[in-house]
Amino acid sequence: MEILILMGAMVVVGIIIGFLAGLIWKGDRPIGVKGDYIVATASAVVIGLIDWFVIPAMGFSDAVKWLGILIEPALGALLALWGIRLAKK
Repeated sequence: MEILILMGAMVVVGIIIGFLAGLIWKGDRPIGVKGDYIVATASAVVIGLIDWFVIPAMGFSDAVKWLGILIEPALGALLALWGIRLAKK
């Protein structure tokens, strides 16, 4: 059940990051608004799932796992969107 909550939260994080990307890089949407939302959501979900499974496998505590899940998906989604914008220039 926790994994479903995690995925739902990562979808919400991705949507928020997709929206914020438009505010951060004003008017620069090389893949469009829908593309920003899709890329941000997909990258947030993938990074969240990687953190969910890999961090405990590496022997870190649950506190580190939750810290990674809270921070990394948002930063990863922003990094993915920035990379797309950089590549399209």
